[in-house]
Amino acid sequence: MTAQYFDVLIVGAGLSGIGTACHVTAEHPTKSIAVLERRERVGGTWDLFRYPGVRSDSDMYTFGFKFRPWMDATVLADGPSIRQYIADTAAEFGIDDKIHYGLKVLSAEWSSLEGHWTVTALHEPSAETRTYTCGFLVSCTGYYDYDAGFLPKFPGVERFTGRCVHPQQWPEDLDYAGKRTVIIGSGATAITLVPTMAAAAEHVTMLQRSPSYILSLPALDKVSEVLSRVLPDKWVFNLARQRQIVFQRYLYLACKRWPRQLRRFLLWQVRRQVGPSVDMSHFAPKYMPWDQRMCLVPNGDLFKAVASGKASIVTDEVDTFTEKGVLLKSGRVLEADIIVTATGLNIQMLGGMQLFVDGQAHELHDQMTYKGVLVEDIPNMAWVVGYTNASWTLKSDLAGAYLCRLLQHMDDNGHTMATPRDVEGCAMDVGMFDQLQSGYVQRGQDALPRQGSKHPWKVLMHYKKDSKALLDEPVDDGLLQFGSTAVGAAAG
Repeated sequence: MTAQYFDVLIVGAGLSGIGTACHVTAEHPTKSIAVLERRERVGGTWDLFRYPGVRSDSDMYTFGFKFRPWMDATVLADGPSIRQYIADTAAEFGIDDKIHYGLKVLSAEWSSLEGHWTVTALHEPSAETRTYTCGFLVSCTGYYDYDAGFLPKFPGVERFTGRCVHPQQWPEDLDYAGKRTVIIGSGATAITLVPTMAAAAEHVTMLQRSPSYILSLPALDKVSEVLSRVLPDKWVFNLARQRQIVFQRYLYLACKRWPRQLRRFLLWQVRRQVGPSVDMSHFAPKYMPWDQRMCLVPNGDLFKAVASGKASIVTDEVDTFTEKGVLLKSGRVLEADIIVTATGLNIQMLGGMQLFVDGQAHELHDQMTYKGVLVEDIPNMAWVVGYTNASWTLKSDLAGAYLCRLLQHMDDNGHTMATPRDVEGCAMDVGMFDQLQSGYVQRGQDALPRQGSKHPWKVLMHYKKDSKALLDEPVDDGLLQFGSTAVGAAAG
């Protein structure tokens, strides 16, 4: 059976995948494209995570697509709303009928002789193996393992007689009303779960090994609400988006330039909301702001739950699970009916897909990332990953626009291959997320791509600089090597 050929094949139907597909469809309407999605619906992360209160951890004005504004005053939207926004975007741009569901991509093999990729995927519902070929491959699978979250080996976990769940596999039948609940973790998932579950649970305790910085944002954008009464919606969105881009960037830069002053400010805004009786040591990290990703809460909901007594925070470590809860290393016992292990993610590149170039296996860890979009020595492949210090979609939107520029340049010059090459010896043993000390980044160092000593191999995490690099700089910069094959040129 002949494999289906597409000019552009995108893996993943989440924010990045649907956004990239929209960019390509709008700018290159004659190109054939397809999106391979392992799940049975669009949404990616926002279809996978179903835990109570799941929401964005970035403002929606920058988390939404630039080409299709988020037209709502809600600043941090809930998961179902985000998934619906992605699905509506796919439908509006005609992407919904280009998505192939239930496909786990196993491998992708590039042939320089034929000038295309051969992609092998397992259709999990039928257990059939399916093959696709494409001129350009785009991975939009994020950087974590969808099959399982990170779960430390807690001693005695088998002794616990209550229910133990991980947010990544949240059971639909979990009833926590009136139950004593312990949530292990201090990241975005934990601080989302605490106030949501506290509304119905008997009591919720957030058990953290160390605190995170938490910043409260208004749940609704009052400025946009007012402006929408007198200005066109598009103007209101653009103003809100630019305002949030500037706020995110300058908050990050301020934290790096004046870490002690920003630390005092962040702790002050917590104290103001939790009141004088709460132990502030539970909100005071040992690291400086933005050494790890900052957590955002709408209208200080976490602080309100703690201040009300419906929730509490304990900073300690697990010694062992017991029949009735958790014994801490301090000797304290936390009794629980339900334990939620909000302990983080496992890093996984390309959704587990194996890469081969002309018969040689390639690991992303051994390659540098070019402009944060392409991959060293890998022809005709983009890897779309968002920001860690700003909204994910700011970067994925830029990556989609750059991909369109690259495809246009190749078409204009008769090229069928584009491969980033390090001709100046810029390679460094530095991961692309090395500026973060987050646990999932440290655990995943052996999987993440490298970055180099200078542009375009250096990962900037800077929207303004990336905008210039991806939208304004010439596509042909001497480091992208172009070529063509007769077979590749005729494949479409």
